[in-house]
Amino acid sequence: MYAYTLRPLTQPVRVHGQALLTGADDPHAELLALVWGPRFDRQHAQSLLAGQHLGGAGVLKTVMDAADQFDRLPQAQQQRVRRLIVRHHRRWDNAACTASC
Repeated sequence: MYAYTLRPLTQPVRVHGQALLTGADDPHAELLALVWGPRFDRQHAQSLLAGQHLGGAGVLKTVMDAADQFDRLPQAQQQRVRRLIVRHHRRWDNAACTASC
């Protein structure tokens, strides 16, 4: 279906995402902020990491490796990543809805 697998990019988010985004009002918005432009926003990622105690340089290296992977993706695949984040956000919002919604 797709020529590129996004697993190497999404796996670090699954492993470190919760700790990285702890305290964020809208974790999906933070993820989108990281990938919204044509290149991964490394400064924003570093500012998110600065306030966390995530095990030091290993987590930073993992995030920067994911940033490099994102930057190497073709534009269409970068857009796919953004769509997946938005889709997950919609599902997350709908999951919070009770039967009375």
